[in-house]
Amino acid sequence: MMLSRSTLAAPILTTLGLLVGTAAYAQVPIATATAGDSLTLETTVRTVLDANPAINALQEEVNQAQSRLNETRTYLKPVVDGTASYTRIDPVVKIPLGDATFQLAPANNYDTHVTARYTLLDFGRANAAIDVAKNRALTATDQINVTRRDLAYAAAQSYYSILFAREAIRVQDAQIASLRQHQREMEKRVQGGVSTNFDVTTTQVRIAQAQDRKIDLQNQLRNQEIQLARLLHRPENEVTPVRGRFEYNPQAVDVNAALAKGSENRPEVKLAKDAEQAAAAQLRVAETNNKPTLNVLAQAGGKNGYIVPNLERFRFNTVAGAQLSIPIYDGNKNKYQRITAQSAIKGAQARTQDTQEQVRADVLQAVNNMQTSTARYDNSEVQIGQATDALTRAKSRYRYGVGNNLDVLDAETQLAQSRLSRLQAIYNYTLGQYQLRRATGEQIW
Repeated sequence: MMLSRSTLAAPILTTLGLLVGTAAYAQVPIATATAGDSLTLETTVRTVLDANPAINALQEEVNQAQSRLNETRTYLKPVVDGTASYTRIDPVVKIPLGDATFQLAPANNYDTHVTARYTLLDFGRANAAIDVAKNRALTATDQINVTRRDLAYAAAQSYYSILFAREAIRVQDAQIASLRQHQREMEKRVQGGVSTNFDVTTTQVRIAQAQDRKIDLQNQLRNQEIQLARLLHRPENEVTPVRGRFEYNPQAVDVNAALAKGSENRPEVKLAKDAEQAAAAQLRVAETNNKPTLNVLAQAGGKNGYIVPNLERFRFNTVAGAQLSIPIYDGNKNKYQRITAQSAIKGAQARTQDTQEQVRADVLQAVNNMQTSTARYDNSEVQIGQATDALTRAKSRYRYGVGNNLDVLDAETQLAQSRLSRLQAIYNYTLGQYQLRRATGEQIW
């Protein structure tokens, strides 16, 4: 059966197209050789993680959250401050007493003191605020893990897409070389008068179709190089050197263990639980907002203005006190704060459940993709054997004059398609392995 160009190229170009997205095509030389390559998968992923500024930005958010937590913890400590003041009063009140005059206050008033304040009892208000700050710092840290995971997965996708495109180009090169050899044989048969120019022309058409598919693959390869250069924050016109082996390494998967691992380790689940804890902490803050607070104060310093014995004399003085604040009526403000916090808890719990269901779906889809790719690989192996045998027989029949040129060309096309199908299966299975690691929360690197 003769396969059209679109039928052969569709599965490959669809997969690569989804990975590339909207990457622009640049008119620069295509790197088809692996000589001089320097980036393995490990170095590719690590370089992407080290080069991406988003990680640094998130780390600063973690630092800010930690600073806010440290600031909140200061609510449990006393506050000490010093004050110095000068006040000029003019006129001052003077009371005549016979020949003398009694002055109630000095014209120049000086006051210096040190004050210590401490909240002795707040019914857990400060601790509740500290819990909120802790959860914010934890959420910021978990967000870094999500971003690192996504960047590492994107780097692995680009890495294997480049290897896939290179191998696919080699398959096309092998098909083109075989078709050109067949063309040379056709030309000799035409010169010998046993074939017509129609056979040569038909072969040339197949060569042109194979070259066209190679051009498409080269385009996909370059787009992937651009994508990886962006992840590495390198110039887009710089060919990103990668090296590695593109091979099939099947592995057994325990679905139940993978589901349990994803439910426990997936960073999205941790973020959802962080949101639950943050909402619960915010509820505790609201519940303590209308509780009494007991503050104590101690002050020591010096001032003038004491009537006896000398109004201008600067004298040492102390003050101690306590203040109990009891909320009585706030217009139902605290009631609505608690209702809002309770609603936030329910919303966070619903998001956690949805996240758990998404994790389950991601794991099952990754396993299904791996199983499907395994079946396609096994089927492509059978197809390659059959296509190789069919090509050998078609060439023999044509050589002895009992077959026609189209049988040979169709067999060539079928063999190339079978090899590309096997390559596609290996590529899909490899990505499926990383999809499973991503779904279960396992670090890619």
